[in-house]
Formats: sequence, C-alpha cells, structure tokens
Amino acid sequence: MPDSTALDSTRFAALKQTPLWDFALTFYALPGVEQACLTLQDDAGVDVCELFFHSWLYVHGLEALPEPLVALRQARRKWQTQVTAVLRGLRRDLKHPDTPSETVSALRKQIKQAELLAERENLQRWQTWAWNNEQSSTRLINTPDSPHDAGRWLQERVLLPHDTFVGECQPKARKALQNAFNVLGQQLDPSQRAR
Repeated sequence: MPDSTALDSTRFAALKQTPLWDFALTFYALPGVEQACLTLQDDAGVDVCELFFHSWLYVHGLEALPEPLVALRQARRKWQTQVTAVLRGLRRDLKHPDTPSETVSALRKQIKQAELLAERENLQRWQTWAWNNEQSSTRLINTPDSPHDAGRWLQERVLLPHDTFVGECQPKARKALQNAFNVLGQQLDPSQRAR
C-alpha cells in the first residue's frame, strides 16, 4: 500500500499555482483573521509570515516536515527580528506623536510601506523553500486525510515545535490565543483543500 503522506504531485502543482503573497493577502482579508494574527503576533510573539506559510500549505493538503524546517525557521525569525520588527516598532512609535504633523504622518506611511515590503520578502523566502523542486519531497508531505481541527493543527505547527508559550499563559490570555487559533482554523476550510 502506498504511503498516504508521501508528497502528492497534484497537490504540489496546485501549491505552485498560488503564490504565498497572494494567499496571505486573501487570507488576511477574511473575517476575524487580521485581529487573530495581531493577537498572536503581539501576545505570543508568533511570526505571522510563518503562520501564513503553514496555512498556505494546509489549504493545499500539505505540511512541512519539522526537521528540514528548523534552519528555515531560524533564518526567517532572524529576518523578522532584525528587519520587520524594527520597522514595525518605528511605525508604532510614530503612531501617537505628541504633536502630529504632516511630516510624521508621511514618514509613518513610508515606514509602513517598508514593513509590508519586508513581510513580502519574507513570504517569498518561505515560498521559495517550499517550491524547491529538487528538495520538495524531503521537505513536504501530504496532511493526513482524516479530518482534524485546523486551528489546533496550525497551533501545533507554529507554537509547539519551539515554544510552550500558551501553556505558560494566564487563563485569560490563553483563552484569547486559543480563540485566535480557532478563528484562523475556521477560515482554513478543509473542504477547499486539494484532495
């Protein structure tokens, strides 16, 4: 009997038809997703680009193998810390200046554009890793065909490999994080996955 988790070429071809940036823009615009992402980013330190990466794979019936993902995750987190987070911090610092001016507003707008470009570059690097034809079968597998909770699946891919943050949270904060993952899971409709 063939291995049901071995990378399916049809799923991989479908993945290559949907750029990660396009998926991220569409997914982020769905009801509740923006707020869920901001909650996870601000309260749990979740890398939203990684969150989009796993979500993108999920809707195509795929997932990344944990071991090959380690080096990529480290490189992408470094980018997020040294580039994107710095820009985000600058933009947020300028959000409520003591004396607002047109110059500060223009500067904040430029920084926001740079932040979006940094996120787009990061997503393109996640995508390139997944789309590498020579190594795709050693990096990606099919998700199991059995139905499961997409929010929990996403939480396990994003938090559990390197962090036990949710378990260490106060009950109210833990509930907010669980709700955020539930919202994301509800938007990752399994019936839309390539099967």
